[in-house]
Amino acid sequence: MKKVKLDIVGLSYSQTQSGAYALVLGEVNGRRRLPIIIGAFEAQAIAIEIEKMTPSRPLTHDLFKTFAQTYKIEIKEILIYNLVDGVFFAKLICTDGERTEEIDARTSDAIALAVRFNSSIYTYEFILSSAGIVIEGNDFVFLENMDNLNKEQGQDDIDTSIPGTGFGSLSVEELNQKLQEAIAEEAYEKAARIRDELNKRNSSQ
Repeated sequence: MKKVKLDIVGLSYSQTQSGAYALVLGEVNGRRRLPIIIGAFEAQAIAIEIEKMTPSRPLTHDLFKTFAQTYKIEIKEILIYNLVDGVFFAKLICTDGERTEEIDARTSDAIALAVRFNSSIYTYEFILSSAGIVIEGNDFVFLENMDNLNKEQGQDDIDTSIPGTGFGSLSVEELNQKLQEAIAEEAYEKAARIRDELNKRNSSQ
């Protein structure tokens, strides 16, 4: 069957399922998008790696990567190979340099590992044809919404007295200090918002 290569183009709070997130995969050199509903923990794991944050302690997916690499195992690619009653099925294509094995995994876990191993993500044409969405224009890229990750779980960390992100009145030095504190406390959703504020200021200079 024909395989189609995908990239991560979006990660945002789901408007249809409370407590869930929409991971959007995009066809490379194409306009079709594959939306997948995932849990908050997996969404956080993906966002942390995309944002290149370093947790104070390894997350489960980081532990898996360290374990695999200790024994010289790499993930060559991720394949989303089936779709049954709205549920996507995926597998890891792994190798130790001598033999290649396929390991079943939840799609969200597979994507979280793919971003850590820099592995390619693929699906079959029939899945993209049946569950994909054709996008006209370039309005569907919303990685900037990752700062809302776990917003429901972390509302106590948001300073609602300050407009926007809640960090607009702080200096760069204060923001960097709060970023390190958030990472140390494993408050990654708060750290993502601080990183966004720092990036916004750097781009405006």
